[in-house]
Amino acid sequence: MRGTKRSKIRKDDQVVIIAGRDKGKRGRVLEVAPVTGKVKVEGAGMIKRHQRANPASNRGGGIIDKEAWIAISNVQLIDPQSGKPTRVRYEIETDGTKIRVAAASGHSLENDPLTHWLNDPMNEYLSWQQG
Repeated sequence: MRGTKRSKIRKDDQVVIIAGRDKGKRGRVLEVAPVTGKVKVEGAGMIKRHQRANPASNRGGGIIDKEAWIAISNVQLIDPQSGKPTRVRYEIETDGTKIRVAAASGHSLENDPLTHWLNDPMNEYLSWQQG
């Protein structure tokens, strides 16, 4: 049985491309594939996809631009304090939770859990309140 791989980069993180044809571009992480060691970054690594029309799913055909997978080693997180690329380390809080921290400044990279919970589309409590 295969073990799980951990990635220090997560969805919705702000990153900068440090190698390749899009070097220097900044963007938000759209998807992470820790097993293959790849990420998709918004607006970086654009490729052309020749797509056939599919009337069943109401999708037109043509040539579309989409993000390609980029190696995790070619992206670096942006320090929220300085705006520069930084490495990531883990710290354990006093309550025992493990958080990601920018190695350069020591500033936390974690989003506020309450904000994340409220913005989660799968949140049953909010869908129950609105329905």
